[in-house]
Amino acid sequence: MSVQGEILYRAGDNLMLHEYTMPKSGHLMEEGTIVLWRKKVGESVNKGETLVEIEADKGVFEAESTVFGTLKEILVQAQQTVPVGTPLAIIDAIE
Repeated sequence: MSVQGEILYRAGDNLMLHEYTMPKSGHLMEEGTIVLWRKKVGESVNKGETLVEIEADKGVFEAESTVFGTLKEILVQAQQTVPVGTPLAIIDAIE
């Protein structure tokens, strides 16, 4: 699985906003549906921890956070389907 992300804003030396995007679980995956957010806005997120459950062609998979930080905003709600690479959430990441 590949996870894409982008640094949106650097706030000092240790914090930055990280755009968490719809991951690709296989080379044929074009879109995914959010099943369940495992974290709520304001909760801590650890790198490698399950952040969201996503349904794709081959079933439901758990997508992990690629950064440490705090979930700042959820951009795509449960039951919404979006293309791979679409921003799903913003994380206040610790570098």
